[in-house]
Amino acid sequence: MDVTEKIKLVVKDPTEEVVTQEELVNLFNTNPNPKHYIGLEISGFLHLGSLILTGFKVNDFIKAGAKCTVFLADWHTYINNKLGGDWGTIRMVSKYYADAFKLFCPGAQILEGSQLYESRKGYWMDLVKFAKNMSLDRTMRSLTIMGRSEKDKIDLGQLFYPPMQAVDIHTMDLDIVHAGMDQRKIHMLVREIFPKMKWKVPVAVHHHILAGLGEPEAAGSDSEFVASKMSKSKSSSGIFIHDSDEEINSKFKKAWCPEGVIKQNPVLEIVRYIIFHEFSEVNVERPAKFGGNITYASYQDLERDFAQKKLHPSDLKATTAKYVIDIIKPIREKLVLTKEIQEAIKKTM
Repeated sequence: MDVTEKIKLVVKDPTEEVVTQEELVNLFNTNPNPKHYIGLEISGFLHLGSLILTGFKVNDFIKAGAKCTVFLADWHTYINNKLGGDWGTIRMVSKYYADAFKLFCPGAQILEGSQLYESRKGYWMDLVKFAKNMSLDRTMRSLTIMGRSEKDKIDLGQLFYPPMQAVDIHTMDLDIVHAGMDQRKIHMLVREIFPKMKWKVPVAVHHHILAGLGEPEAAGSDSEFVASKMSKSKSSSGIFIHDSDEEINSKFKKAWCPEGVIKQNPVLEIVRYIIFHEFSEVNVERPAKFGGNITYASYQDLERDFAQKKLHPSDLKATTAKYVIDIIKPIREKLVLTKEIQEAIKKTM
């Protein structure tokens, strides 16, 4: 595969931003197998955004020749008080996450934060060196990467989160750092401070944050992509890996999808970022009296018909549910969710 094809894979949906694309081209020209990673907190049940959309993008990198790592950030999870801040629960659910990504992204290495820190004696020295290049104000402004704000009540331990995330990147000697748009601030911090420390500066790739199925919430510019995102804590607005076909159909029927409205439409987002990522065309089945079946070869064509009210929300919802079930079902059937893990997660929701 030539460099042009590799770049196409990296920048295709759901990618929203590459910092910078010129650096990405130079990287692939000089290194056909760059080191990539995406870091994930260990929290609730995996869903359409946290496993499927993220996994699709990881698989794009694998196809492009990157050496991919899914980093399960158990320490960060503990620091951020996820899963009740219980270390035993975090370890248990981490195994569930590892199994899921091994299944969905078989070409990726799975690495836990605790494994990394135990194997690298110099990590804590590097952490202190990096932290000395970070002001307290800048650290506070970076808290949005944790889903927090400067107004939230936080403990001292949570201030370690941003510098640890940055030093993880250096410790793994990464060429490409990949995350949702909500992690952009930490990557910009890395690109600012790493040159001062003479550390390798990675290319940053940010993918779209998938919206929940409810009506979009009002939000400020800093947290706009976070406020309405598909969330593990909002079961009715998320499509979870373990949802039954009936539950998926029911959730889509209730989804916010006003006729002709394109902006922040969560159903259209799933069509664009999930369905068209995997299928070259989408077939909408409907009675002849409502126009009969129609096949779309591009998202743009489907969006245009919806905007012009040629495609009804009920037909869009039913079609989206059908394709999502086709994507999720093989994973749901193979991914074991023990009763112990299920109960442990539910207790923290």
